[in-house]
Amino acid sequence: MTAAVDVPTWLATARRYDGLREIPGPKHNLTIMEWAARGPAWVKAAYTGDEIPWCGLFCAGVFRETLPGLKLPANPLSAAAWGPPWGVRLLTPALGAVLVFKRPGGAHVGFYEGENATHYYVRGGNQGNAVSVVKIEKNRLVKDGIRWPTGQPLPAGGRVWLTAAASASKNEA
Repeated sequence: MTAAVDVPTWLATARRYDGLREIPGPKHNLTIMEWAARGPAWVKAAYTGDEIPWCGLFCAGVFRETLPGLKLPANPLSAAAWGPPWGVRLLTPALGAVLVFKRPGGAHVGFYEGENATHYYVRGGNQGNAVSVVKIEKNRLVKDGIRWPTGQPLPAGGRVWLTAAASASKNEA
């Protein structure tokens, strides 16, 4: 029997958005646009539509909703900005940790849900144009790319081992 693992508040909130999708064409998903509107003025001005990559915006929106006083990266739209020096470095992932990955043309960021021997299971925004969980190869994790929000109690649990079979994401754009 395995011990129950506490789910961080931000991950519980992120899970509520499962299936939220961007809208192709001139209309835009109001929730995604509201995440941009709640950010600094320059983010609201720069974020003109939900076709713009929004994985970092998803993380920022979730953290603003659950931890309103949390210091976010200077550029929350940039997935790479969620790596060092943002947050606290974890040596091993824990449920809800922020993971930063390299990908063709940039980076990707999302929340740790679990792993198997070769992949992380990541809940994030803009994964297939939606909030979802995808498998991402472990070798794509950037150096020191396992982060925890500063000021939050460090996780008591550790890795979450999963065995579900699914195809792996190669590029979350």
